Amino acid sequence: YNFLQAVVFGFGSGAGWWLAIMLLASIRTKLDKNTAIPAGLKGTGITFITIGFMAMAFIGFSGMIAVQ
Repeated sequence: YNFLQAVVFGFGSGAGWWLAIMLLASIRTKLDKNTAIPAGLKGTGITFITIGFMAMAFIGFSGMIAVQ
């Protein structure tokens, strides 16, 4: 990879991380207000399930843009 490709990859990775963290924070805020979640899943449990769903959604973006 040349320098420009490395910079674009680094910026894209940082932007993707920021997007994922912002989405998770937003979802967790809404989940904290939800009373229909069972007590055993509140907190860490529902967060892991949410992260799993987000990972499956983001894996769909892999390979959309070919970098040569």
